[in-house]
Amino acid sequence: MHVVRATMIPLVVALAASPAQAAGDTMSKIRETRTIVLGVREAVPPFSFVNAQKQPAGYSIDLCLNAVEEIKRELKLPDIKIQYKLVTGPERIPKLLAGDIDLECGSTTNTVARQEKVDFSYTFFVAGMRVLTGKDLHVAAVKDLNGLPVALSKGSTSEKLFKQLAGTDLREAKLITYENNGEAYKALKEGKVRAFAQDDSLLQGLASNDRALDKLNLSSLALSVEPYAVMVRHGDTALLAAVDRSLAQLYASGQINALYDKWFKTDTLTIKMGRLTRDSFVRPNKQAGIAMVLGYSI
Repeated sequence: MHVVRATMIPLVVALAASPAQAAGDTMSKIRETRTIVLGVREAVPPFSFVNAQKQPAGYSIDLCLNAVEEIKRELKLPDIKIQYKLVTGPERIPKLLAGDIDLECGSTTNTVARQEKVDFSYTFFVAGMRVLTGKDLHVAAVKDLNGLPVALSKGSTSEKLFKQLAGTDLREAKLITYENNGEAYKALKEGKVRAFAQDDSLLQGLASNDRALDKLNLSSLALSVEPYAVMVRHGDTALLAAVDRSLAQLYASGQINALYDKWFKTDTLTIKMGRLTRDSFVRPNKQAGIAMVLGYSI
């Protein structure tokens, strides 16, 4: 896979775009400006993060860069400039809708609720919501969290699900929402909370970066199915088609396997490719995520 290098800038001023362009004509804007803006995360390893060299890196970043190559071919423009803009969980959809970013390259779950606001590419990874705790705590059922402080990340599917559960199965749990995964994980490490509910791959990524996997417990209890995808604006059909083509080509050629190993089989992290992720490569799809707790949604 061809790797594209681009300069990381702390903040990218939103490119000028008319409401019509922001609504669904991003390819025309890219053609006119010779620029594409990728929304990336600061600390969501191994998907999207800023590395030691202060550059965006990760599995999702590589997939988006591959999509940019397809966009270049489609537009016959070999010199498209790539700009990166940091986004948080709560602001990723608003910034996409406002036209501040063109593609969101992170760890965003395709959900029915989000489909009302944005469009999603083919699935590129399937995670599951679990609970990370200290070694002294084992969570086998949701009710095991009653009476305990539990960390959630703002704008996440876990925040949505756990706030629903707070009215029923988790009436006695103390749910604490943090601005991002990093702050929630730090609260767990410092003992401010007893558990952190989030997608298993993100929890493993945080703990592996901290070299703390052997000091923590990841519950076997799976609370959801979380298919990750690239987000684009509603009706951005040409851009979405280019992203989907790039993913389909990676899947069909088998290149996706090497890319997966690059990010999920490292010295500090090993995440075996799950059946649902593998199925998504064999049969590209856009199935929305679901809660595994009957009667609830993500």
